[in-house]
Formats: sequence, structure tokens, C-alpha cells
Amino acid sequence: MFESFRKLLGQKSKEPSQEELQRIAESWHDEKSRHMEEVLGKEHDMVMHAIIPYAVGGGLDFYYYPNGISGTAVATKELSELPGQGSSNKAFQCYEFAMFTRHQLNLDEVKDSDTSFGRAHSNINSILNILAPYSASATLNKYETCEFPHDMDTVGGKCFIFDAYGLSEDASRRQFGVMVAIEIHRPEMMYARQHGGASLLSLLKQHGHYPYADFDRDPVV
Repeated sequence: MFESFRKLLGQKSKEPSQEELQRIAESWHDEKSRHMEEVLGKEHDMVMHAIIPYAVGGGLDFYYYPNGISGTAVATKELSELPGQGSSNKAFQCYEFAMFTRHQLNLDEVKDSDTSFGRAHSNINSILNILAPYSASATLNKYETCEFPHDMDTVGGKCFIFDAYGLSEDASRRQFGVMVAIEIHRPEMMYARQHGGASLLSLLKQHGHYPYADFDRDPVV
């Protein structure tokens, strides 16, 4: 699927011009967007743009997928700006993040902390804007867990487990994918570290909590 992009970027005779890089980046954006729709459902036509672009130290743009499983997936598209570059792990050569809430998409409530969707969106916003730059230098694999330091504002002490969402057995489909971050209770994180992340994800699925990041639930262990 992405072989043509890799060939263009792998040219040894000369460096791509800025115009060529821009063209490749635009084509890559369209290609990975199609793949994301395959696993997340049709994308909503509205995008939440950050005031200051992520590339120069600002926040992430957010893309919404309300047409897949029940609820809403909130995803990034700035972790991998060019094919084969950006955040990567054992499952995917490069990837974007997604987090799920059970709440239905309502963009009028995005900044309203008095609404369920507004609170869920604010939580996802805070988490992804920390995980995204971290993933640029750290390898975050499926089944692994992480914890934010307690002294961090807003997200201090929060725990997570990662999964490769919609992972295909087809190796050619693993050049790009979607990593999902799921907020978990501390006892769940300790369970995953003792028994393996796959065991915890299985329990979350059994209890109907996968792949949602909503935290208004009891621990499964």
C-alpha cells in the first residue's frame, strides 16, 4: 500500500525538493486517512485545529470518528507526517493515536466541562498531548503500560495500557496503523505487569470496557 511513498523517500540520487515533500506529505495524509477509516469508521467532516500548530510546539489537531463502534474515537494525524517516519513500535512502522469515549460526538460541548462529552474530550486532549511527543522518542508497544508522574498537572498519576487497534495479520498492512491508549485503574496496571497486558485487555473486553478510556467504571481485577 505504501511502497510508492517509500520509493520516493528512498531516492539516493538527490534529496526531495520542498515541493516534492509537500506533495508526498499530502498524499500520505490522504492514504493514512483512508486506512484509519477502515479501522475506526467514517471520519466526521469537522476537525478541531490547535491554535498553535503541533509541529512548532503547540497542541494537536483532533479528528473524530463517530461512525464505528458505539461512541466516539478521537484521533491524531500529526505523529507520522511522512511515510515510514514518526512514532513507531513492533506492530507498526509508523502510527497515529486514538482514544475512545462511549459518549456521542457533540462538538458544541467540547469545551463545556459540565457535559459528559466535554469532560471526556478534555481528558483525552490532555492525555494525547502528552503521549504524542513522548511517543516520538519512546517505543510504546501493544500490551505495555505506562504511568504519568504524580506531580504532573491534570494527568498526574494516570495509568494506561496500549493496544494495536485493528491489527492485521497481513504484514504489508503493518506499515501504518492506529495505537489505542486506554486509561486503567492502578490495580489493573499492576495486574498487567504481573500477568501480562494481553490478560488485562482480555478482561476489559469481557466486561465491555474495551477500547474505551472513560474512567467512570469499577476495576476489573
